[in-house]
Amino acid sequence: MEERNAEEIKEFVRERYAEIARQHTPSCCAPPIEEGTSCCSPSAVETSPAHRLYSSEELESIAANIPSLGCGNPVALSELRDKEVVLDLGSGGGLDCFLAAQRVGPKGKVIGLDMTSDMIRLARANAQNLSLDNVEFRLGEMEHMPVESDSVDVVISNCVINLSPDKDAVFREIFRVLKPGAKLCVSDIVTHGELPAQIRDSLEQWACCVAGALDEQDYLEKIRAAGFIELKVDGVDSPVCGEDTCCGSESSEGNKIASITIQARKPK
Repeated sequence: MEERNAEEIKEFVRERYAEIARQHTPSCCAPPIEEGTSCCSPSAVETSPAHRLYSSEELESIAANIPSLGCGNPVALSELRDKEVVLDLGSGGGLDCFLAAQRVGPKGKVIGLDMTSDMIRLARANAQNLSLDNVEFRLGEMEHMPVESDSVDVVISNCVINLSPDKDAVFREIFRVLKPGAKLCVSDIVTHGELPAQIRDSLEQWACCVAGALDEQDYLEKIRAAGFIELKVDGVDSPVCGEDTCCGSESSEGNKIASITIQARKPK
């Protein structure tokens, strides 16, 4: 199968998530263009991920129907504190940003970064509806963040780094924008075993957070190579793919696809 280049992958993923933003679809996969063409079955779309990943108290606290596109809840594990500056990579409709904004308080700040202009517009509209003044959304790519160096206390991300064709650049950028001693807390998809070539080369599977997933040990090594220390894996072996989900049996047979949450720290 033809090997995909980075720009081709980014453009496909950007358009897929733009469609999600335009239709407010609570799934990692856009609605089918015609019957039978979606990578998600009805059973995967009917249950919103938000109700599996977040507590009812968290969802009620923002009182808004915001699409959840994640595979974890990094805000719950990040131990955010009052007055901190938080950066959310791939902020989507803003759900994790709004939960983080509550924790850092009015004197704190949350920056949401997304490469899809439709998502930025959706998130800004959601923030306005929630009357949140300590959240802002910026258009940009994780590999080249429009964020000052040494300016962020905590970087969070929820099932987004796997979408990048250049994860080394992403982790270098995270290291750059964090203050000395600051930390990252990311939820993402990893594999335990090699995926078939037809999955790795599929643009649909890239957009569904599967084709770009790394083996867990490779993922952790890239974080270390960027300079981070004190790595801690908080969740592992939580299957995210099954017979009736985006990835389906073709990618999961003989391999394990899981969501994990990783914390690490930039040295002081």
